[in-house]
Amino acid sequence: MEFKCVYNRSMDQQRKGILKCTRRECLRTLAHAAALAPLAAWNPQRSRRVAPPQTPKPATQEATKVFSDQDEAFLQDLQAANFRYFWEQANPDTGIVRDRCNVRTSEKNDLGSIAATGFGLTALCVGDKRGFVSHADARERALNTLRFHWKKLPNHRGFFYHFANINTGERLWDSEVSSIDTAILLCGILTCREHFQHSEISLLAAEIFNRVDWTWLSEDTTILPHGWRPESGFLQYRWDNYSEMMMMYLLGLGSESHPLPASSWDAWQRTPFEYDGIRYIGSFAPLFIHQYSQAWFDFRGKHDKYTDYFHNSVIATDVHRRFCIDMSGQFPDYSDDLWGITASDSSRGYVAWGGPPETGPIDGTVVPCAAGGSLPFLPDATLRVLRNVKDRYGKGAWCQYGFVDAFNPLANWYDHDVIGIDTGITMAMVENARTGFVWETFMKNPEAQRGMQRAGFQSLPALELQDKNPTSYSALLQYQVR
Repeated sequence: MEFKCVYNRSMDQQRKGILKCTRRECLRTLAHAAALAPLAAWNPQRSRRVAPPQTPKPATQEATKVFSDQDEAFLQDLQAANFRYFWEQANPDTGIVRDRCNVRTSEKNDLGSIAATGFGLTALCVGDKRGFVSHADARERALNTLRFHWKKLPNHRGFFYHFANINTGERLWDSEVSSIDTAILLCGILTCREHFQHSEISLLAAEIFNRVDWTWLSEDTTILPHGWRPESGFLQYRWDNYSEMMMMYLLGLGSESHPLPASSWDAWQRTPFEYDGIRYIGSFAPLFIHQYSQAWFDFRGKHDKYTDYFHNSVIATDVHRRFCIDMSGQFPDYSDDLWGITASDSSRGYVAWGGPPETGPIDGTVVPCAAGGSLPFLPDATLRVLRNVKDRYGKGAWCQYGFVDAFNPLANWYDHDVIGIDTGITMAMVENARTGFVWETFMKNPEAQRGMQRAGFQSLPALELQDKNPTSYSALLQYQVR
């Protein structure tokens, strides 16, 4: 079964307000197709065997020593370019970040993304830490953003519309009040509160967070809806399966003003997948679902009654690497040095693709944020890909904001756009892999701590994974699907 969902964001269509589908709408279609698919287990013919991943060391200040000076310089350049996107492609008065930017032309649009803004707030903290911007300038931008979002940006019960005009905050494209995009924004806001330690930022962050009425979102269900529209009410789709939504449930559990019931953490499904005898929790969805919540929530060394989600992402990332390499007979550009597919642009429009199992019309396209957003999970394997893309394909795949969203060496196609959320996940996860800064800063928030506690997270027992044979999958898997 082939799935294709085109997301055309040409300037003419933006002006007309035509949106073919958002990323989550693409995945809703995938979910429907998955319902018709057999059990999530495969045993395809292998083009070649590849070694299991090395268990990554915890990303702390000491762990930065695992990167060579040359690699550190590369990652510094990548983050500086990523930061430039969030600094230049946001309105400094509202703080709203453009959803995407065409780097081949000077033409700009007014379409802002509330999720990109959440990554943008996190980028301010990283940029301040790394010296990409002065502390005073970063703090002023954060203040402007929080003031506008508290006083002027339209919201409903504290939840914000998915797309907004970067200059006025006006709702665009008849977009929904989005539960997940609001959650990403809140993660950025809470990161700013702990990083800047500024009285007004702290007050505004608390006001914005406490205004979010999670009880309204869950008033008739423990499975949260994707959003709400004033014209038609709640969307029919629910966050009922493992995905990027873990952050949303944990934030709701951590709320003091309008908390979710503790039972909501157990309400969604954790479907076991299997590939080449390797088991993990997954979904019929692109790789980003294993990345987004872990940009802020630190799952290292912790587990709930179901699994260790950090190592689940380690396994899911390596399975995806194997899956891409196994397709090298069909797409000879894929190799151990060049792999990674997640929801992105393509030569035919926006596509939600990935695997395993093969999802979407895969055509040899490579998406740099697939590797960039997984850097803490497989540091050596993902860094090798990112270095290769810059060194070998940089003429078309690299720009002033880092990597373009996607490219296809087989078709000699290089995207002209950079997408905010894909740039954001790269920047945040590069920093986590280097120092753990985003994790450590965000997890100081009592809301984050309370959410994980109410979800039942505990520290792993004394037999820690880093004390085991790092090349043994059996060691990793004993903490996986029970």
